[in-house]
Amino acid sequence: MMRRLSLAFALMLIATPAFAVNPDEVLADPALEARARALSAELRCMVCQNQSIDDSDAELAKDLRLLVRERIRGGDSDEAVLNYIVSRYGEFVLLKPRFSIRTVLLWGAPVLLVLAGGVSLLVFARKRVGRPTGSKLTGEEQARLNELLDK
Repeated sequence: MMRRLSLAFALMLIATPAFAVNPDEVLADPALEARARALSAELRCMVCQNQSIDDSDAELAKDLRLLVRERIRGGDSDEAVLNYIVSRYGEFVLLKPRFSIRTVLLWGAPVLLVLAGGVSLLVFARKRVGRPTGSKLTGEEQARLNELLDK
């Protein structure tokens, strides 16, 4: 009994994740299918939201995969297919948003944050350079120091 459980557990661990693309969706031409898979990997499943339509089992993802393949079969370029889907579902459907006026803050925020952090560190470090690090000497300590320096 223990062996069977161990074997079942091992098989579950080594099982590779399968893509959600069904065999009936696959295009006959391997070059067109490769384009369709690449485009599907760039599009977000609107139901799952953190998966591409290539990985999702949702019905909407299947419909989008079929739409991508239909547009490719119709002769559309990759950019035309993406533009068509974005025109229907908005920029959110892209897993990697395009650089535009609307997304400039999204793309520029990491750079701005790194620059702001660097400037803050420089300002903080410069302020600390001029400050004394210890307390002032007492009268006795100052007298002892003067005595030692005069010798």
